[in-house]
Amino acid sequence: MTEILTAKADGILTITINRPDKKNALTSAMYAAMADALEAAETDDAVRVIVFAGNGGAFTAGNDLQDFLNNPPQGDGSPVFRFLRAISSASKPLVAAVTGVAVGVGTTMLLHCDLVYVGTDARLSLPFVNLALVPEAASSLLLPAMVGYHRAAELLLLGEPFNAETAKEYGIANAIFPDARVLPEAMQVAAKLAAKPPTAVRLTKQLLRQTRGDVAGQMAAEGVHFRSQLKSAEAREAMTAFFEKRPPKFG
Repeated sequence: MTEILTAKADGILTITINRPDKKNALTSAMYAAMADALEAAETDDAVRVIVFAGNGGAFTAGNDLQDFLNNPPQGDGSPVFRFLRAISSASKPLVAAVTGVAVGVGTTMLLHCDLVYVGTDARLSLPFVNLALVPEAASSLLLPAMVGYHRAAELLLLGEPFNAETAKEYGIANAIFPDARVLPEAMQVAAKLAAKPPTAVRLTKQLLRQTRGDVAGQMAAEGVHFRSQLKSAEAREAMTAFFEKRPPKFG
């Protein structure tokens, strides 16, 4: 799997999305590879921190829609839902280094990261409704709690891109750096975390996460609607229009 690269050193596992020719759009196989890496890290004492990054100037353009239509998630065991469960339940600190686009899951996965650093040119978006889908990764629970209901409604219902400054203002990102500095800065923070007492770090994360509510339950409820909408006439029209580069027509 050359499209998901993993490297482990000095207590840090780096998971890099490596499909730059497609702006790191995610396929089912890529989700499976990331889920495998996260699940293995849970029981690997040599891993104390996990860093997510993207190669080629993009974090991820979200789902590869063609692959998604060819390999739709059929149930909770599907690679995408395995990945979402793994990232939402990870006991070790997660750090994200975001440059360029972070579309759909590229933004919702940040809600499960403990520290998020974005580049000055980062463009985040949550275009689920625009594709006739619903939010995933428990973002319909976590985003209102993080940014407030009205801001969350604006981001999820309109699905329009927002920049690094907005991400920081809303609390989705910790800090903004020039694009070339994002990953080095994230790695410096990861090194600091890796040097701290690991049990205390994990327990502190566990205590912090107890304030989030029923993430697993919300994710399961979203998944039911997501899979249903994926089969709908609305979604067929939205995605056909996307590929044909025209405005969709919803009767």
